[in-house]
Amino acid sequence: MLIVLAFVPSLVTSAQRGDKDLVQFSGVVVTGDSLQPVPFTNILIKNSYRGTMSDVYGYFSFVAQEGDTVLFSAVGFQRSQFVIPEGLDERKYSMIHQMYRDTVQLGTLTVFPWPSREQFREAFLNLDLANDDEQVAMKNLSDAEMLQRMENLSPDAYQSFQYQMALDQTRLYAQGGTPVINLFNPIAWAQFLQAWKNGDFKKK
Repeated sequence: MLIVLAFVPSLVTSAQRGDKDLVQFSGVVVTGDSLQPVPFTNILIKNSYRGTMSDVYGYFSFVAQEGDTVLFSAVGFQRSQFVIPEGLDERKYSMIHQMYRDTVQLGTLTVFPWPSREQFREAFLNLDLANDDEQVAMKNLSDAEMLQRMENLSPDAYQSFQYQMALDQTRLYAQGGTPVINLFNPIAWAQFLQAWKNGDFKKK
């Protein structure tokens, strides 16, 4: 019993000493040339599985210990490391870590559609373009054809966003009052007529 009581003070002292070594390590990862944030940087303590990843703004924060070697790695950047100082007055440490781009020079690659230049020259000189192909190309590039294709295209993300914002604005405008009737809406009538011409109301 006396032996157990003798070990208790040493355990408490070591636990307190371990708590003091903990540091809230935070900071921002930026590029060394333009100081732009480096998002999704892998931040790992050396010889351990503890670490984190920076957010879209390059910010990170996690618990480490004094004297830990922190490794930074990101796609397109040189790997770097930083050692957390010891003997800090506070239990937190912040920094701005700079990373430099890793440039890889690739050799020039020339791609030829034929095994040799002589075969390519012979095939190019003997190329026979029909007149009907040129007429088809001119027809596809006509203003009327391009306008028709633009009208039949499905809306992109920006047009869908604008349409949803217009619906929200209409809903907020008519909130607490009489709902808007599309019977007098010229845009709704135009969409109805276009759907009628396309045959959307025919029985399938």
